[in-house]
Amino acid sequence: MGQQSIKDIQNKILEIVLFIDQICREHGIIYYIMGGTALGAVRHGGFIPWDDDLDIFMTPDNYKKFKELFEYLNNDKFILQEWKVIDDYLEYAKVRMNGTTFIEENFKDNADMHHGIYVDIMILHKCPANTFMQKVIYYGSKYVTLVALSQRKWKPKSLMQKLALGFLKIMPNKSIANQCYKNIYKYKDLMNDFMYCYFITKANFEQGVFDRKIFEDPIDISFEDAMLMGPTDINRYLELRYGDYMRLPSQEQRKESIHAEVYDTEVAFEEYFK
Repeated sequence: MGQQSIKDIQNKILEIVLFIDQICREHGIIYYIMGGTALGAVRHGGFIPWDDDLDIFMTPDNYKKFKELFEYLNNDKFILQEWKVIDDYLEYAKVRMNGTTFIEENFKDNADMHHGIYVDIMILHKCPANTFMQKVIYYGSKYVTLVALSQRKWKPKSLMQKLALGFLKIMPNKSIANQCYKNIYKYKDLMNDFMYCYFITKANFEQGVFDRKIFEDPIDISFEDAMLMGPTDINRYLELRYGDYMRLPSQEQRKESIHAEVYDTEVAFEEYFK
């Protein structure tokens, strides 16, 4: 690892997202920076200084176009890693950079997966305005997330997580997950009376449902020395997601945190698994 810093990792992540941004702008594909990335853009003008990830939203249709284009371009610097429970539906995807290393503790025993530095692509779904149906999608999202983690040799951090993983061993997960995903994706073609939702996150239910006006035409927002696409009403999005989002966390919470046990911006992860 040498003397690499969180800034070195951020620079590689920025290189990945600029590649994504170029593809999207040249071919009319919409994405939105989200989560801590949107927060960092507004509050810090780029990365949250102590954070080492970057997340974007795409709707199912925009992701489909992006995937087709990515595969057509066949750029040998990046790979598209899809994380799925079943073949027909996507949980989320990562664009990873070849020739780099970012081995996270929960997945360090999985030598078969790509462990390069990455940008996350999360799927922004449509949902009905009906709260009951939103809750059905919410709990279905939590279920498929847990199933997905269990399939990736994920190591639980608490007793509750261990019990939940044990419970999955006796469940017909494939058929249940298939029904959950059908509920998550079934509203993607709604044209009226819909909201947007995203529940594959630590956020609670109220933080994952958004008025459609928040995600209309994206706006350009400054991020480091670049311009990225952000939600139409990024301030309202951040209010829903974080509350008083301009308030800095405590000094203790502002410690630099690299979410990898092994990381290297110059050496491929394959070398570490040797």
